[in-house]
Amino acid sequence: MIRHPDPVTAASDADVRRWRRYLADERAEATVYRELARHRTGEEREILLALADAERRHAAHWEDLLGDRVGRPVRPSWQFRFLSRMARWFGSVFVLALAQRAESRAAYDVDDDATPTMAADERIHEEVVRGLAARGRTRLSGTFRAAVFGANDGLVSNLALVIGVAAAGVPTSTVLLTGLAGLLAGALSMGAGEFISVRSQRELLAASALGDGAEHALPHLGQANELALVYRARGLPADEAEARAREVLADIAALGGESTAFRADHPDEEHAAVGTDVGAALSSFTFFASGAAVPVLPWLLGLSGTTALVVAVAAVGVALLVVGGVVGLISGGPPVRRALRQLAIGVGAAAVTYVLGAAFGATTG
Repeated sequence: MIRHPDPVTAASDADVRRWRRYLADERAEATVYRELARHRTGEEREILLALADAERRHAAHWEDLLGDRVGRPVRPSWQFRFLSRMARWFGSVFVLALAQRAESRAAYDVDDDATPTMAADERIHEEVVRGLAARGRTRLSGTFRAAVFGANDGLVSNLALVIGVAAAGVPTSTVLLTGLAGLLAGALSMGAGEFISVRSQRELLAASALGDGAEHALPHLGQANELALVYRARGLPADEAEARAREVLADIAALGGESTAFRADHPDEEHAAVGTDVGAALSSFTFFASGAAVPVLPWLLGLSGTTALVVAVAAVGVALLVVGGVVGLISGGPPVRRALRQLAIGVGAAAVTYVLGAAFGATTG
């Protein structure tokens, strides 16, 4: 009879170190989901706790492989340590977006010591977390969009304005006054524009929504044909429209005049995604003003000439990197690439206005 070596005894020191690292990461990931669940209720809480249970099962696999060599607990990777703290303090869509990226980096697909089930679990977990993050993104998308656009526009437009004027050789007081005027005018314009844009979009959505009279009329319909026309007008094929209409009328008959099925066909997600007009306006105004203040700071602090220009460009560059990185993280994209893209666009716009300002100054001088 052939005796196979014990997997732990046969494992190299490198294998043991890798298994311990996996074990630490799985335990940390389970902690992340438990901490996120503390900030949630209902179905989202149950989903997060189920994910935590799955990570504990994965941790048990590595514990079994390690056996007596499990040793003292190893520190998880810095990503999971950071995620654990963020989940404990905030529990926001930002943490879910980071968890989504962590799931997408799972190495079990190419590790023979992980089971195919574990590798499949991690890929499905990525989609589960993506779905949870999508709910949060929908809730904040309107205001978040206004905040990102406002901050980015404030940084880029006011930097371009300030260094374009400074390059023309005007006095420091003129540069400062121009920057402050650009800040105020831009913030007011952005706030007013967002208010009108979001209000108009919500009014269009309201005009396209079913009227209250339609739901009140449903219990009195003699047959499903008329209601099927509603669904066909909204894009459903004839057979699907008729089937859905019959389902709604059956629901009304069962509930005695009310229809949860009909309401489910017309939720408020679109309004949630658009956001509120006042919230978008305030967000846009505040973040534009905050962004536009950055390139003005050197002149407010008494700097002038080339020193002020260099400090302004450097400060705006750092701010653009931060904005781009945050957008990348929340959207589930690569944060470094988004940050560099944001920086390139901002610096490019500023360079164009600097050249134009210098040329104008040389011409008028």
